[in-house]
Amino acid sequence: MRLYHGSLEVVEKPYIKLPSRTLDYGTGFYTTTSEEQAEQWARRRMMAADHISGYVNIYELDESALLECKVLWFDDPDENWLDFVMANRVNQDYHHDYDIVYGPVANDRVYAAFALYESGLLDKQALIRELRTFKLVDQMLFHTEKSLSHLRFIEVNKVR
Repeated sequence: MRLYHGSLEVVEKPYIKLPSRTLDYGTGFYTTTSEEQAEQWARRRMMAADHISGYVNIYELDESALLECKVLWFDDPDENWLDFVMANRVNQDYHHDYDIVYGPVANDRVYAAFALYESGLLDKQALIRELRTFKLVDQMLFHTEKSLSHLRFIEVNKVR
């Protein structure tokens, strides 16, 4: 499986990064199967940090990781996915013990829908119905060193 990571730097050796904010799946190294999404992530970081270039790092995942690691897999935005994302985003003390988490990205449009849910204007089922109308890309979090050992750096593409 080919995975992509958008960054301001070349990341030949992926690492667990402590975020400055709460994220969908918690602390770790985030990737996606969408090169376009990784490029968007790199561009967003470039704009925020006023950089003139960024990088799309490309990796190959040894699929034995899916057998050897503890994996949480969400095919679609469902109630379990929503509860997991909300726990990670709302509760700073929330921790999970999964090595790898895979599922939809909660992008800016999703956050607007989340805000309606949090304010009580949408119930959980209405939010899930709303989310299923979005074309969501995916993300795969590597939460532990064990999981990172299954990623092999292939190459990098510069983003300008």
